Amino acid sequence: MRKNRAAYYGKKLLIFLISIFVLSIAVFYISRIAPGDPLVSYYGERAEKMTPEEKDLAREKLGLNDAIYVQYIKWLKEAFKGNFGISFKYKQDVLSVISGRITNTLILGGIGFILLFALALLLGIFCAWHEDRLPDRIVCQIGTATSCIPEFWLALVLILVFAMMLRILPSSGAYTIGGGGIADRIEHLILPVTVLIINHLWYYAYMIRNRLLEEVRENYVLLAKTKGLSKGKILFTHCLRNILPSFLSLMAISVPHIMGGTYVIETVFSYPGIGTLAYESARYHDYNLLMVLCIFTGIVVIFFNILAQIINERIDPRMKAEEALESGGDTVSG
Repeated sequence: MRKNRAAYYGKKLLIFLISIFVLSIAVFYISRIAPGDPLVSYYGERAEKMTPEEKDLAREKLGLNDAIYVQYIKWLKEAFKGNFGISFKYKQDVLSVISGRITNTLILGGIGFILLFALALLLGIFCAWHEDRLPDRIVCQIGTATSCIPEFWLALVLILVFAMMLRILPSSGAYTIGGGGIADRIEHLILPVTVLIINHLWYYAYMIRNRLLEEVRENYVLLAKTKGLSKGKILFTHCLRNILPSFLSLMAISVPHIMGGTYVIETVFSYPGIGTLAYESARYHDYNLLMVLCIFTGIVVIFFNILAQIINERIDPRMKAEEALESGGDTVSG
């Protein structure tokens, strides 16, 4: 049993490492063949006034004259030592640049994630309780409409209404320059978090609703009804508990989805987080910073996708039963 478990997790780890390696190669090559001049990022307007000889020396200094595969090998060797190079734009170690922004992204994404799934669970339960009745139909119609609104458009509308017209909320940034305490941070988070929740809420609420309704139609629910158990007790005590593996899996697999939405929202609201930094690094051809940001994002995406698979395969009792049957069949055939 322990050998099987070690082989199982070893296989997942191998898939994870290979995926990150392939991602690093793809990002490295694509970023370097994309049109644009990284010297502009490093030297600014001075790059336009450089002679061809000066540009050649500058590229040599930044290690850009070698073949792409040679540049990648050098980068990979340094990366294994913990040295990811300097940011061309910020003239600092890329990890220092990222460390100054990642907290803001974690705050925005973390608060949005918690509120999103708390509301999605409540909304899913509400719709399942009122299945095919007026409240369920109204919520389904409104949810479908809101989930189709592009994030950037919704963000611009909220900025126009609450920041420009009503002037009650800030339109950008993570805090007021000079400091403003926790209340000030909360004010700057209201609009970005609202956009994040509105755009993703119904998608996850609808999946929870449907999963609950599948449980309601199971045979054990009919048996519970014949025993006189109330609808509320069946839904909350049995059905809700049985969809917990699916709910946890949904939370795990949603992390990349929500992270992508967070990046877009940060760009629209000029929120100083990883998303804004990723946009700037791609725009200014800041190769070293772009590499680390893409690999960091890839690690999160791949890790949580694998985690969702593990949750589905290990926690769901039905999958455990299937696995036991398969292993039993193998034993018999052996």
